[in-house]
Amino acid sequence: MSTEQGTEQARPARPRPLPLSPPGWLLNGLRPSSAPVPWAAVARAGIALAAPLAVGFALDEPQYGALVSMGALSGVIGDTADAYRMRVFNIAVPQLFGAVGVTLGTLVYGEGWMAVGALTLVALVSGMISSIGTVASVSGLLLLLNAVVGAGLAMPRPWWIAPVLLTAGGLFVLLLTLLGWPVRGRRPERAAVAATYRSLAALLEAAGGPGYEERRVEVTQALNQAYDLVLARRARVHGRSPALVRILAQLNVVIPLVEAAPAAHLRGRPLPPEIPAAVRELAAAVEEGRTGIPVLHLPGPPDGPAERAIDAALRHAAKIVQLAEPDPSNVDDRLGRPAALRVRVRRATRDVMFSEDSWRYGLRLALCIGLAQALVSLVEIERSYWVALTVTFVLKPDFGSVFSRAVLRALGTAGGLVIAAAVLAEVPRGWWDVPVMVVLGALIPAFSAKGYVFQTVAITPVILLLSDLLNHQGFDLIRPRLLDSLIGCAITLVAGYLLWPESWHTRVGDRLADTVEDAARYVERAFGALPDSEAALRAARVARVQARRRIYRDLSCVRSEFQRALTEPPPTGTRATAWWPLVVAVERIVDATTAARVRVNHGAAAPGRQEVDAVTQQLRELAAGVRSSPVPTAVRVPYEGPGDEDGVLAPVRQEVAAARAITAPTP
Repeated sequence: MSTEQGTEQARPARPRPLPLSPPGWLLNGLRPSSAPVPWAAVARAGIALAAPLAVGFALDEPQYGALVSMGALSGVIGDTADAYRMRVFNIAVPQLFGAVGVTLGTLVYGEGWMAVGALTLVALVSGMISSIGTVASVSGLLLLLNAVVGAGLAMPRPWWIAPVLLTAGGLFVLLLTLLGWPVRGRRPERAAVAATYRSLAALLEAAGGPGYEERRVEVTQALNQAYDLVLARRARVHGRSPALVRILAQLNVVIPLVEAAPAAHLRGRPLPPEIPAAVRELAAAVEEGRTGIPVLHLPGPPDGPAERAIDAALRHAAKIVQLAEPDPSNVDDRLGRPAALRVRVRRATRDVMFSEDSWRYGLRLALCIGLAQALVSLVEIERSYWVALTVTFVLKPDFGSVFSRAVLRALGTAGGLVIAAAVLAEVPRGWWDVPVMVVLGALIPAFSAKGYVFQTVAITPVILLLSDLLNHQGFDLIRPRLLDSLIGCAITLVAGYLLWPESWHTRVGDRLADTVEDAARYVERAFGALPDSEAALRAARVARVQARRRIYRDLSCVRSEFQRALTEPPPTGTRATAWWPLVVAVERIVDATTAARVRVNHGAAAPGRQEVDAVTQQLRELAAGVRSSPVPTAVRVPYEGPGDEDGVLAPVRQEVAAARAITAPTP
């Protein structure tokens, strides 16, 4: 592949927008995702939100039922994991933080400026702990949300009733979720590993064709999810679990196939259809837990390094996949065993306390919440707690672009109010709320899978209906809800976005430069000097696989970060668009390096030390150029080192040259 071809593929032509058409970042936010609807979660949400209301009406305590349903709503929003053990953490831990939040809010209810100070401090803590991880992020969200609700709504007395009822709602969702654990206890992990095999089959099917790049991204995402599930489970298993060892062995053995895929793609022609079919058969064996002697229908003897790599990796995978009890001592640790819980807690605490990003986000959130609460303390606003609630939902950097979320939040609220207005105007209060809540609750996971604006449309009528059961305001809730949401969005845009330059001055160039430097280190590791002993050779190979997994995971994170930046308005979105082709080019460099290593492993001549050094030097010069410029500029590093045009590093050199060409300004 020539440099011009690589550049042309990496920089697709962008259609010119029509006059007066909505901006691209807004259209992206309004376009529904192609993610499938989680029907099991849909059924759970309908039951979890409606059943407490039915019990409340039956006991003539509709307010208590509404509070339990509010707790269930937070559980429904947090039920995003696949493995049951992860669901326990994702739902139960945030409920504890939510209970603390509503308790603090109830204690400062009606206390004026004391409430302002208390919620500002809670917002600081909430924002700082949100940087730890997914569970901590949801926990911080519930801590602040419930504190705002407790400080803005009159809760039942004594003070402990509200936290108990809200926690009961979240635990009810957890109970419904865990009903399938005895039957499907290990299925999420097996399903994730099987999905990895299926995505790999699609990748091998696309090898040599135009759809390869997209399929490769899907393989990386599938591997990330599978390893996350398996390693999260292993972190809580003491000793050796035969079932876990088998799942981990089945996942590890897919790595040689993944490594061989780039070499197959560089051949420039499709693989025989028997190969993807054999991988899909392995996926079915993983999912069904088959054991026995594997039967593969493969093409004739391989005739090249890439074909030999695919054939050897596939035959080895077939043996391991259907092996009833793999040797535990022979299961490589691809990513490293997770640290003990106390070590991770200590490390997370240190990171939060000394992280500049953690303090910055905590201060941003505290400033916005403080302004929101101060505003409603000085100006009489109906249902004023909605202002702070809107700020909390919008100002979540790990949920996406703050700017676009503020705009989408306003649009989603308007759409949700249309549904809420019809319900509050036409449905009589009482038992009719139960079937209505079944429908509205079921829409939340269904719409959440399609995007943030759709999630807002689904959540808005649910919260309004529950608020009406607590306040009995009926249709009068509609106008204040829209006004408060617009005020909250405005506060977030000004105090949480425009006042913080890093929000609208993108740093995607620095993030991309780090990735280019990682690619240089990967090239060095892939073709470093091989040790003499067998044990050291095995350790070097494991280290190389770990490095490859890390760089592909990092590239996946970079893709997500760039896609988030693409939803921002100019200049952030424009700069991210300018750098995006280089993201693709770096991925191709890593692919070409992996393919070269596979070819060497199966008979091709290894490159010389000088050639490897020359390639890595070019990559480091490219990284320096990317880091020093806010937009793509020319990075001219002529290659004068040794190298054979037919050697294994020739594709790597071509991809590096294409990447350097991408950094040149488009005429």
